[in-house]
Amino acid sequence: MAISLWSCKKDETQTVSNITPAGTLTASTTNLSLIQANAALPALTLSYPIATSTGYVVPVTTTLQFGLKGQNFNPVREIVVTDKSYIPKISEVNTMILALGAKVNEATQIEVRLKSGAAANDLTYSNIITLNATPYLASAWVYAPGAYQGWNPSTADSLISATSNGIYTGMIAFTPGNLEFKVTPAKKWDVAYGDAGGGKISTGAGDNLKSTDAVVKQVTVDLNTGTYTIGVPKEWSIIGDATVGGWGNDTDMKVTNDGKANFYTIKTTLTTGAFKFRFAHDWGTNLGGSLSTLTNGGDNIAVTTAGTYTITLDVAAKKATMVKN
Repeated sequence: MAISLWSCKKDETQTVSNITPAGTLTASTTNLSLIQANAALPALTLSYPIATSTGYVVPVTTTLQFGLKGQNFNPVREIVVTDKSYIPKISEVNTMILALGAKVNEATQIEVRLKSGAAANDLTYSNIITLNATPYLASAWVYAPGAYQGWNPSTADSLISATSNGIYTGMIAFTPGNLEFKVTPAKKWDVAYGDAGGGKISTGAGDNLKSTDAVVKQVTVDLNTGTYTIGVPKEWSIIGDATVGGWGNDTDMKVTNDGKANFYTIKTTLTTGAFKFRFAHDWGTNLGGSLSTLTNGGDNIAVTTAGTYTITLDVAAKKATMVKN
């Protein structure tokens, strides 16, 4: 009897994914005209191919990256795209540029590129396009009616978001026994945010928000996360032997409710002596010298007659006024 032995060799089947690299990015224009009156209009059109995989198909993503020129996309703003073009509104581009660190009314260059791939170790990038733009001040406000001003929304202090990013901040001068307040999106009681506990706010919360002290506090409300904080103002103050706090304690100023974030005011008692303006309770940024031409690190500002004064500081113009009441 013959026995035949058969053998076979099994070929291993290998699965391979072929992922297209990031293609060429093009822009309809590189000089953006950011005008607030045209905020709802398209700013530009970015066009590009969408990443794909063949063979063993794996999920891939195509992402647009934006960053300030010269900073190697750090910080970066990323937008995952699924269409072959991206057409943001002027308001969206303006908000993004300000969030990256650009300054209002200053010419800025923004870099944009395409990032494609399936994993962190398998990414490719496109060419970089430089966009030129000058962002505008896209301010938005909410309001803080409370006991400190008679619970009247129409005259309540405002909290400002300079880039309309949903985070609002401002200063409120709380007085003894008048520490409670709420937050309203408009100067009326139609919608009001109360204390939901644990640093949270909610339109369904009946409890009032409350300051811990009867002093000027910096209030920040984040409507994106539904949270709030009350802390020491990181804003402008006066300090000196002519002020109630002397050279050892700041007397905080507050933002004037005129819709602009760089005007600060205070009504206070001054004695004969001197004072200066400083930022965030720190001597790193302080203004002195002549009220009509303030300079950083300038001389002390003299007070020759004691009394009650209204002091207004214009940070942008670097000048101030001091009116005896």
